[in-house]
Amino acid sequence: MGTRLRSHPRTSRMTGMMRALKAHVKGGRLLLDEPTDLPDGAEVELTLVEDELDPEERARLDAALELSMAQARAGQFVDGDAVIRKLRAGR
Repeated sequence: MGTRLRSHPRTSRMTGMMRALKAHVKGGRLLLDEPTDLPDGAEVELTLVEDELDPEERARLDAALELSMAQARAGQFVDGDAVIRKLRAGR
């Protein structure tokens, strides 16, 4: 079962901006898995995310998400607002 860490800046200059950063705990400290361009002293809020999927379920979900994103980039999607209008119209 994996654990992911998500963080997002809380400064007013970055309002509305959210980025997920992956990290692991080593020796009681959080180590980011990749470099970041956040400035020194930037405040981030950390949330521990427990992953309840087993590795096979996680792989299937990741594959489905990748396919969905590829379809969206190719313009193969349904407009959510259009779906809601159709449902509300009773069709």
